[in-house]
Amino acid sequence: MKIIQAIKKFSEPFVFNDGLNGKHLKNPLVLVFGNRFMLEDEHIYEEVKALFNDAHVVFGSTSGEIIDETVLDGTIVLTAIEFEKSSILVHRSNVDEHDNNDEKLGEHLMAKFPQEQIKHLFVISEGSTVNGSALIQGLEKNKHSYIGLSGGLCGDDDRFERTLVSYNESPKEGEIVAIGFYGSSLEITSANFGGWTPFGPERLITKSQGNKLYELDGKPALDLYKNYLGEKAKELPKSALLYPLSVRANDASEPLVRTILNIDNEENAMILAGDVPTGSKVQLMMSSVDDIVNGAFCAAEQAMNGRKKSPNIALLVSCIGRKLVMDQRTEEEIEEVKSVIGEDTYITGFYSYGEMAPFKGQDQCKLHNQTMTLTLFSE
Repeated sequence: MKIIQAIKKFSEPFVFNDGLNGKHLKNPLVLVFGNRFMLEDEHIYEEVKALFNDAHVVFGSTSGEIIDETVLDGTIVLTAIEFEKSSILVHRSNVDEHDNNDEKLGEHLMAKFPQEQIKHLFVISEGSTVNGSALIQGLEKNKHSYIGLSGGLCGDDDRFERTLVSYNESPKEGEIVAIGFYGSSLEITSANFGGWTPFGPERLITKSQGNKLYELDGKPALDLYKNYLGEKAKELPKSALLYPLSVRANDASEPLVRTILNIDNEENAMILAGDVPTGSKVQLMMSSVDDIVNGAFCAAEQAMNGRKKSPNIALLVSCIGRKLVMDQRTEEEIEEVKSVIGEDTYITGFYSYGEMAPFKGQDQCKLHNQTMTLTLFSE
């Protein structure tokens, strides 16, 4: 596996870590994570494409860019990977092509991948309108249990305006890109961990539809949430990232964390990143910097557990809510990850509106919020 990385600042060219461009790489996978405004530049795809021959270029907008142990804002980070003993296959789809039925979209996307010798599917999804849990449900519907699945919902800092994704074209809205990794030489592991603690009364979801939450204990959910936030309610949906919801369905062994993507004042409802089933029990959650840093350490330990080889590269997807809590100490969680996975492992990734990975000891992928998610690759 050959890997090179570069950083682009506003109105400047890409600067590679080894001083070279990517012309020497053969059919590389080029992951480009960046600030939404910079990805809106009409020339960004041509600029990246000019650096490589026959590349698979995947874009995703972020709420912060991760490269090595550094967290950046207002930049673009690029990681190009040449797989020497294995292969990749990339497919894309758009929410508009499936009447905004995210489960059907996921099912359609998974059907494009031959399942013989596939090891893992990494998904980079638009994050502003998609129901992430419905998307995963569609991806999982006809997926063999031995195929790993992880990824994330793209971000737009804390604006929640629009997110951009694309494969071999200019970044655009509504796109979901899936990357399939094939070959017996690959070792791929993934894990996630949060570090958030429930507090306050447990309430019952009495009215919801998909990822839209209407009532808790028979009362308007948005009103209850605004009452709790007080003055911070004026900053919704941004302020909701500091107080996510722990959602435990009756048939679930593990609670899921959900954050608010948007609010619907007309219907007095909250729109979350994934499903919030009626009959589930919810609690507010909070965290500290130390708890978040420890959560990142635990996620890295879980991803490394049982591995036969040290990872060549780590793809990190961490939640924007974690970044808001940590503020100037954000890089500490990346440093904790690096201390576990090794100094020689390349690191890239982004801060997201949602993370995709299985729970520890489980095969089926779930949508998470407020977690650090790692996917580790070696060849």
